[in-house]
Amino acid sequence: QVQLVESGGGLVQAGGSLRLSCVASGRTFATMGWFRQAPGKEREFVAGISWSYSTTYADSVKGRFTISRDNARNTVYLQMYSLKPEDTAVYFCAADIRPHTPVPMTSRGFGSWGQGTQVTVSA
Repeated sequence: QVQLVESGGGLVQAGGSLRLSCVASGRTFATMGWFRQAPGKEREFVAGISWSYSTTYADSVKGRFTISRDNARNTVYLQMYSLKPEDTAVYFCAADIRPHTPVPMTSRGFGSWGQGTQVTVSA
């Protein structure tokens, strides 16, 4: 059974940091990423990483967020620094068995999804 399980969300003050983790089980994924969805807004791409560790970021998080992966552990991470209230959202882990190049920035590029973890940044 394919499963993506996120952890690491929580409440943090503006300027703080959080590290999200997502453990994949059931199969190996070539492409992994993070999306987020704020209340009343559409789900949006945050960051993605290929099997060869090539990364892609949304403009809104460049320089503040870092995506990484541990293929041996089938885990992807999202290190978030300098958090802003507008980063508040449910963050979803996404994965796909296809080795996309470049990493897709739309949800159509990912076939498996986690349940999400809440990140709340207070002003």
